[in-house]
Amino acid sequence: MSPPVTSDLATIDWTAPWLSPWQSRGEVAARRVLAGVAQAAALNEAGAAPVCFVPQSELPAGVAYEKYIFDKGRVPTRDGLHDFFNGLVWHRFPLTKKRLNELQATQIARTGIQPERGPARDALTVFDENAALLQAPDALWEALVAKDWQRLFVDLRPLWHEAHVVLFGHALMEKLVFARKSMTAHVYRVSCASHSVPDIDRWLADDLTADKLASKPFAHLPVLGVPGWWAGNEEPAFYDDVTVFRPPKASREIPTQWVTECP
Repeated sequence: MSPPVTSDLATIDWTAPWLSPWQSRGEVAARRVLAGVAQAAALNEAGAAPVCFVPQSELPAGVAYEKYIFDKGRVPTRDGLHDFFNGLVWHRFPLTKKRLNELQATQIARTGIQPERGPARDALTVFDENAALLQAPDALWEALVAKDWQRLFVDLRPLWHEAHVVLFGHALMEKLVFARKSMTAHVYRVSCASHSVPDIDRWLADDLTADKLASKPFAHLPVLGVPGWWAGNEEPAFYDDVTVFRPPKASREIPTQWVTECP
């Protein structure tokens, strides 16, 4: 018999640099689940959120998950890491999660549930599942977009002291519980001077639009390349692995009209 999926919560290393910001709330909620509390209930206990977490069985057949959340303010929740981290994001970034859900529900209302999501819904899903947020000097961002890995991680390494990386995507966090070098985030640049999560949350909720996301304003970052996040990346040869740090296929620029300053 396979072990229950909730046992994966016991494997979370909350001291990992990418998860340590989530530790204060996440570790307590994980312990509650491992003690036998239903996962949805443990997430409700974790603090005030703009939604209520309910068992997955509450989602009616044929009703879109995102529309149900929008209409009812209730998030169907399965046991396991994926929905556990989704709940934590609702607690930490409530305004952004509400904005994403509003945008998703609007797209569903316009087009219905189609075999193909379309560029806006695809991008909304990518952001929700796999985004990392980056506040960084222009030189770092430009090197990241260009996939100039040597410049980004070796030549400009001292500049990373001025950078701030926060995971947002719950599927990304789930994968990083069992971290591998190849794991890559879709990075969204946050042009807000404050590193306060509530400030970033307000900025994102104001900044995100369906059109902006459909333009694919993401850069690709193998997250274990972030200085200080993985012991092996202290050696420059770490970044020579072209199966992970892949050269660009073609020159690419993120549309300048989507670079927004923090108010």
